[in-house]
Amino acid sequence: MGASDPVVERETQKKEEEGGGGGGGGEEEEEEVRDVEKGEVVVEEKVVDSNSNVNINNINDEQRGFNASMMQTLNPTNPLRIVINGGRRVTAPRIATPPPSQPSRQAPRIATPPPSQPSRPRSISTSPPAPTPTPQASRTTLNSKKYTNKISLFLFVLHMILAIGLVGFLVFKGIQGLILASESIKRKEKRVLKYLLPQVEAASLLSISLSFSWQKAVRVWPKFMVHFILWSSFFLSLSAGILLICFQKPATDGVGVCFIAFAIGNGLYACWVSQRIGFCCKVLIISLQPVSKFSDLNQPTYWMLGTGFLWMSFWILAVIGALNFYFPPLIIIALVLSLAWTTEVMRNVVNLTVCRVISLYYILGMQSSTQFCFQRALTQNLGSACLGSLFVPTIEALRIVARGLNLLEGEDEFMFSCAHCCLRIMESIFRCGNGWAYVQIAAYGKGFVQASQDTWALFERQEMEPIVDSDITSSICFLTGVCSGCICVIVTAAWTAKVHQPFTATISLLTFIIGYLMTRIAMALPQACVSCYYVCYAENPDNRLFDSTIKDRLSLMKAGRDIVVPTPRVPHRFRET
Repeated sequence: MGASDPVVERETQKKEEEGGGGGGGGEEEEEEVRDVEKGEVVVEEKVVDSNSNVNINNINDEQRGFNASMMQTLNPTNPLRIVINGGRRVTAPRIATPPPSQPSRQAPRIATPPPSQPSRPRSISTSPPAPTPTPQASRTTLNSKKYTNKISLFLFVLHMILAIGLVGFLVFKGIQGLILASESIKRKEKRVLKYLLPQVEAASLLSISLSFSWQKAVRVWPKFMVHFILWSSFFLSLSAGILLICFQKPATDGVGVCFIAFAIGNGLYACWVSQRIGFCCKVLIISLQPVSKFSDLNQPTYWMLGTGFLWMSFWILAVIGALNFYFPPLIIIALVLSLAWTTEVMRNVVNLTVCRVISLYYILGMQSSTQFCFQRALTQNLGSACLGSLFVPTIEALRIVARGLNLLEGEDEFMFSCAHCCLRIMESIFRCGNGWAYVQIAAYGKGFVQASQDTWALFERQEMEPIVDSDITSSICFLTGVCSGCICVIVTAAWTAKVHQPFTATISLLTFIIGYLMTRIAMALPQACVSCYYVCYAENPDNRLFDSTIKDRLSLMKAGRDIVVPTPRVPHRFRET
């Protein structure tokens, strides 16, 4: 990938083309750039024949001089200059033999000939040879039309067909129970509708409002919000746990203990990563800068959150209908797992859309169409989103557990070896499936496994593994979802305890899941921006759109002057075996 200047101001382009005398070449160049923005790149090959030489000779001298100056002002790495110089093959014009009375003169540059001399054909290149830029990615590769991970796409579509059928059937059973069932079943379902449905719907609306508030706050005050999210998640989860325990019911006590245990772990994690916060804030601020260039970048988030709200409304009706069917606990667990996979796919669709837009900005220095990138994420790249949504959360969770075990090194050599063995296995799996892969999936249309391997190979080539391992952006986005979930729990638990206390534990769990999942969809945008910053830098560190932030960090780490708690990794003596 080569560095290229951003093509941002289209009005300036039009003025330059008008200043060029209305030549056909300017219109063709503008059309090619529009094709790139739509993702449909067509490189035309044109041959200038002798007839075109005659037309060139007819251009007046002032017009040719002005066009030449306009060409010289273009940066050598500008996409228009690259298309003109590299995307077309132009045969050299044949120079007519001058009359015998006037000896021919060969000038290295085009100059205005004196009136007594016949005008010479103008060369296409009016400036010295431009320095060869860093090799760019093939535009055909950037606009790959193939579908990725078709098997996982088929499984997800099949799952959605079954889920829609199951939800529709359970909604029918719920309505049937209200109309045709016995009086006891009618009273039971009416009680559920009266005391469970309003809280869940309110939690969905509250979580949507919170998700946009979190995202906006992170974009406007990133440095403050990183500290705030780390510690507010601790206090909110602790408060939710204490509130549930105060109800003094076995079910609420169990849920409350889980929240308190998570709060303790969250507090310890916040203390452990305190020295990483400065660099995380710096990267977050830099990576969010391109967002202001795309006014419609949040539209995929709006669509996904609206779709998620509608699906959750039918989903909760299906949960109520499951109470009037066989094996309600198993059916409700299946519905929860289906909801988790579906919303995770929605989150990764937003992730892929933002990754496509931002990565093309870093690669080509241009503004691409958010709508086209969104359509691409819903079609060609949907299979990779489905596969990643199914495995990445599990892989990352197991990797965190393996790293935690390696922090507890004791005198037991057997346990010590087992912990390193587990970490080594998880590191190998992580190379084949990680969240960094979405950048190359969106940019190049690669499959999920290949993109994961290629991305990690880029990090290894640039020696960036310690930096990406110590990045806490994904943890911040995760804890933001926890904050929203805890707020929903506090509101709905207090509400339910007032109107119908037996439903408190159930509603607390449902509203926490809804608040967490909806917020993660909105927080996909900042996480995608940070991922693009790291991956695009690893692929082309010399890109002029990047500063020396990562390079300086690597220098400090190599010099041993970076005071950061290291992330547990497999020791070299275990890697060699």
